[in-house]
Amino acid sequence: MEYFLNIMGSEWMIIIFAALILLFGTNKLPEAGKKIGKMVGEYNKAKTEMQNQINDMTKTEPDNPTIDGPVQTERQKLERMAQTLRINVENKSDVELKNAIDAKFGPQESSSENKFKN
Repeated sequence: MEYFLNIMGSEWMIIIFAALILLFGTNKLPEAGKKIGKMVGEYNKAKTEMQNQINDMTKTEPDNPTIDGPVQTERQKLERMAQTLRINVENKSDVELKNAIDAKFGPQESSSENKFKN
């Protein structure tokens, strides 16, 4: 006949609590709880601070262009990209806008050029 331990979640908590009392004693258990609480608090504080820094960096970076909504045509897409990069779109053809946008991002190396450099 097989034997299974049918111990539920609350029973495990009682077993763990009893083991902690045996290991630390009744005098040191509150101190251990305080230390664990401080560690968890410091961890949460550091995590929140890092998340806030990341959010601030992504919001204030001018080099991160954002598109607010969907565009219907290639021209609209070019105009939105140009406006985000502070390029004047008046009296410019699509090719001129593409060249101006490319100039803002700098020269791009092709994959064949990268192969020869390594």
